[in-house]
Amino acid sequence: MMIRIGLTGGIASGKSTVASHLCELGARVIDYDRLAAQVVAPGGVGLHRIAQAFGPRALTEEGELDRAWIAEQVFGPRADPDARDRLDAIEHPLVYASAERTERELLRHERGSEHPLVIVHDVPLLAEVIDTIPFSFDHIVTVEAPTEVRVERMMRTRGMSRRQAEDRIRHQPNREERLRMADAVVDSNQSLERMFETVDRLYARWTGGPAGPTGFTGMARRG
Repeated sequence: MMIRIGLTGGIASGKSTVASHLCELGARVIDYDRLAAQVVAPGGVGLHRIAQAFGPRALTEEGELDRAWIAEQVFGPRADPDARDRLDAIEHPLVYASAERTERELLRHERGSEHPLVIVHDVPLLAEVIDTIPFSFDHIVTVEAPTEVRVERMMRTRGMSRRQAEDRIRHQPNREERLRMADAVVDSNQSLERMFETVDRLYARWTGGPAGPTGFTGMARRG
């Protein structure tokens, strides 16, 4: 039995922490940020197509993707209105194909297991691509934190300016879009212990296993 979970959340929401804990519980996580990095690696078709679409300045002198330059073209205040769509049209099909291959390999490897296999698709912009992603999900979880908390996290841990952090948030689906799509919410603006209690109970509910010694807190069900 396979249970497919969609995991999402705005940038710096704490989603990666939740994904790591799900791994510890036994889930298999397909990290779309990692897949995106792989499809634009040097020598890959994705990098070549980006250079064609955005010009040679999209690459560093070493032939790698110049992420800071691309981010400014896509998210910056003077970004072309269609820049994001052009980049997504290159990356998304390649990422989806890689995710499909990864899921097939996970299913092949786990064939014959007596326990449910939980496969988590960790998709930062799931609300934006929910109608085009080639997967349906048994459950969708969004990880949420207040905007100001996320801005402070990006400035502290990613070296972004306030303007850069706010630009990133502005170009992502908003909280309301994520909440409409999700059937569970994990609040990351609380202690790790309480956040992990939420994730533990969710995982137990999905798999039919014991919830563990802690109580269930921090999750809100959609309407």
